[in-house]
Amino acid sequence: MKQPKTILATALLLGAGIAMAADESGSTMDVYGFAMLDTGYEFNQSDPDWYDVLRPTKLPAYDNQFGADGNYFASVRQSRLGVKTSTPTKFGALKTTFEFELFGTGSDAGQTTFRLRHAWGELGQFGAGQTNSLFMDGDVFPNSIEYWGPNGMVFFRNIQLRWTPIQGDTRLAFALERPGASADGGQYADRIELQNVKAHFPLPDLTGEFRLGGDWGHVEVAGILRYMEWEDTLPDQFDLSGDATGWGINLSSNFNLGRTVLRLQAVYGEGIENYMNDAPADLGVKNNFSDPTRPIEGELLPVLGVVAFLDINWSEKLTSTIGYSMLDIDNSDGQSPDAFKRGDYALANVLFYPVKNVMFGPEVQWGRRENFSDGFTSDDVRIQFSVKYNFSHTFGGN
Repeated sequence: MKQPKTILATALLLGAGIAMAADESGSTMDVYGFAMLDTGYEFNQSDPDWYDVLRPTKLPAYDNQFGADGNYFASVRQSRLGVKTSTPTKFGALKTTFEFELFGTGSDAGQTTFRLRHAWGELGQFGAGQTNSLFMDGDVFPNSIEYWGPNGMVFFRNIQLRWTPIQGDTRLAFALERPGASADGGQYADRIELQNVKAHFPLPDLTGEFRLGGDWGHVEVAGILRYMEWEDTLPDQFDLSGDATGWGINLSSNFNLGRTVLRLQAVYGEGIENYMNDAPADLGVKNNFSDPTRPIEGELLPVLGVVAFLDINWSEKLTSTIGYSMLDIDNSDGQSPDAFKRGDYALANVLFYPVKNVMFGPEVQWGRRENFSDGFTSDDVRIQFSVKYNFSHTFGGN
């Protein structure tokens, strides 16, 4: 825990320094965040490292993979702390965002630990750092309390260099983003020949976005183009090296329908799984037994994602959300029969806002996993109750 604490202390000291300087003409600093409790009951079972979220990829791939059904859960991992600044310059406003939450992933999966969300700065048309990928439309995310969100949504915060030549409700932007991908060795994953195949990313991912927006909502199209290689480093009779070009198109929209907001997205591509909110590997194994030196090959996995949600504002103190999402993979023939094929995700809630900055309410969630070729499926049903306390304060300004 030393490193997260050091990072947090540095962030707080930086924020304090900015606050002291925020009385400069026009400079501001916003400190914001929330404390949040998620508690509930899972009627079925899922990977215990992801006990407080619903992810179809983490549902059982075979009977009782994660033990007995029925688990109570409680978590504060959604809680968040952030700092935003704005400083006037002769080139326009210099804006920065520095934001953390407590949701551990990767080697910290299942832990309550500080995790960086945004480390971002922008001046005029140019931005740099870590923030939402341009391939992602964050406005598709519904007003739900389940942390992970729709599985078929493009959702990835990435390190990038961005250029936005058109800004405002209607905008155009391009970015060079950090590359990366994962592979599923399938039935051959334990073979030493595959364990000596190493990923190589000589080029950044290229992303672009165009959004047409107004009071009615927005329509957006985003695209991605990415190149990846894999190199066989084992000197033997096989040559398993290869390369591929991944691509994807993401169409999304919000429509303001009076008290209701309709959020839609459809995405399709090949080798873009790591940009999806809940998907497995970008690359699978394809059988090629007719070639004795290359008996298997890498193959980009096509993926389809769909999101459709309604956010209903009954009043200032009462809202509801209902919707569905789906993600489907075209598996390669070398993947294991129990490899992830399809995930379904749905929820409905009623949320209350008794006073400003306070929210609480229940949500019913359902998820389903379907395997590649062994016929196995698993379902999960959860009831979640959350309480959220927001805070924010602005320093500086005129």
